[in-house]
Amino acid sequence: MTEPSTPTARHVPCPTCGRPALFAPDNAWRPFCSERCRGVDLGAWANERYRVEVPPAREDDDTLPE
Repeated sequence: MTEPSTPTARHVPCPTCGRPALFAPDNAWRPFCSERCRGVDLGAWANERYRVEVPPAREDDDTLPE
């Protein structure tokens, strides 16, 4: 019988600094490379640096709730 193959650990670029980060359960901060990069990203969210822009609503749009 053959043993089940173990998945190989994958490295992905850290969203904050771009360094390789281990994307596996062994990395408590995945997809980040470190606790520092995870904190920097959380701070950016808290400061509302990440936004999704939407076009301004028209006043004559009947589909908007009042």
